[in-house]
Amino acid sequence: MSYAIDPELQPWLAMLPAISLEDMSVIRAAMADPAARAQGFQLPVYEPASPVSVEEKLIPGPAGAPDVRVRVYTPSGHNGPLPGYVNIHGGGFVIGDLDQDESLATRIADQIGAVVVSVDYRLAPEHPYPAGLEDCYAALEWTTAKASELRIDPSRIGIGGISAGGGLSAALALLARDRGGPAICFQYLGIPELDDRLETPSMTKFVDTPMWNRPNAVYSWQYYLGGQPADQYAAPSRAEDLSGLPPAYVDVCEFDPLRDEGMIYAHRLIQAGVRTELHHFPGTFHGSGLVEAAAVSRRMSGEMIDAIRRGLKA
Repeated sequence: MSYAIDPELQPWLAMLPAISLEDMSVIRAAMADPAARAQGFQLPVYEPASPVSVEEKLIPGPAGAPDVRVRVYTPSGHNGPLPGYVNIHGGGFVIGDLDQDESLATRIADQIGAVVVSVDYRLAPEHPYPAGLEDCYAALEWTTAKASELRIDPSRIGIGGISAGGGLSAALALLARDRGGPAICFQYLGIPELDDRLETPSMTKFVDTPMWNRPNAVYSWQYYLGGQPADQYAAPSRAEDLSGLPPAYVDVCEFDPLRDEGMIYAHRLIQAGVRTELHHFPGTFHGSGLVEAAAVSRRMSGEMIDAIRRGLKA
């Protein structure tokens, strides 16, 4: 199919990595190979205006599970307790790591003045649901418990992520609400992966879109669920009650199979009385923000930072 992709993004299409989740060994080998990465599109690198200290820690994992690796980003030049932000990387629940979100986490810490805790959660298919989500919950609990040590104001802890990270963030908000867990003041759901049923118009139509498409979505959910039926914490779109959740900012891309499930979820949050902003970016596709020079990418990125700043009351 042909798509009316933003003219500034079109020249970059051939340079973007081809992602297929059909064979996990192939995609993971490609991600781990420096030569292969050098030939493809490079992840953005953010240079902070002021120093941001970075420290890796192993924190207690869920009961009976291994410790969870986190990376803590602390901005300099800020006095008093700071807002906190638990960042959850994307990757279809099956790929991705802390390095993938290094630039994003550094930028949030620097531009917002927040302490960012980035989570290296377990990946499917080796660790199907609920392993990754429980790791994220453990990181949220740890961040809250260690708020004073981390210089975080416990009343201003938000969560967020992009793609599968957005889906896990939505699930984490539901889980924290239903367990009576740590208070979350804001959730950023960036192009979120929310619905295993794969029935929306965008999901059925976009079978060959750049970076992410229906075939990848099918494999993603198969690996993540591992043969289990999905509940609302696996696929937040299945949740019947969205009331009492933290304020949200949701963004979606026009030519993304995940577009409609993100829009529907945002509308349902609004209907449930949750303060929610929704932004649809025309001409974009899943992962098009990697092309940082494009005006639409700058708008999308700028609005994300602004939304997180306001959500954290920074």
